[in-house]
Amino acid sequence: MSTRLCTDWSRICEEEKACVIGRPREFDIDRALERAMELFWRQGYEGTSLADLTRELGLTRPSLYAAFESKEGLFLKALDLYEKRAGYRQAALTAPTAGAYARALLEGAADLHGDKRNPPGCLGVQGALACGPQSDAIRKELIRRRKIGESIILDRLKRAKAEGDLPPDADPADLARYLSIVIYGITIQAAGGATRKELRSAADLALRNWPRAPAR
Repeated sequence: MSTRLCTDWSRICEEEKACVIGRPREFDIDRALERAMELFWRQGYEGTSLADLTRELGLTRPSLYAAFESKEGLFLKALDLYEKRAGYRQAALTAPTAGAYARALLEGAADLHGDKRNPPGCLGVQGALACGPQSDAIRKELIRRRKIGESIILDRLKRAKAEGDLPPDADPADLARYLSIVIYGITIQAAGGATRKELRSAADLALRNWPRAPAR
C-alpha cells in the first residue's frame, strides 16, 4: 500500500487557517483588550513586548495573533478603546458656549489623567513621542488621530466665531492650538506625578486668558 504525501502547500496553509478560525476562543476578548490597553498605557507601544502582552493577557502567541493579527493590530484596537474612555472630548461638544467648551476640555483632561486609578499620562501622546523608526507606521497613525482631534476643536471654535460667541479679533486657529497645547501639557504633567487638584488648578489658570464673548 503506497502512501501519498501532500505537497500542496497552499492547501495546507488554508487548512491550518481554517482550523485556527474555527477553533472557539477560550478567553474574554473584551477583557483581554482592556488589559492590553492598560499595559500599553503604562509602558507605551515600544516599551511593551510580545512577551509582556502574552503574560498580561494570559495568551499564547498563536492565540494573540489569531485574535488581533499582530502587536500593531492589538495596539490600534487598544487605542480605539482608550479614545472611548477619554470621552470628555466628545462630551465637551455639547457645551453651549466656546468658553464652556474650553473649560470642559481642560477639566476633562485634568480629571481623566489626574485619576490615580488610570495609568499616568496619555497613551496617544506618549506613544507618538517614544516611537522609533521601526514603529513609524504607529507614530504616523497617532499623529493622524491627534490632528483629527485638533481639527474637531478648530471646527467648534470656527462655529463659535461665526455665531458671535468669540470677539471679532479672536483667531479660532490660535485658540484651538492653545487648547491642544494645554491638554498635552496636562497629560505630560500627569505622567510626572501631578495630582488631579494640581492639574485642575493649571487648567483654571489657563482659562483665565480665554477671550470673553462680546456683549449682546
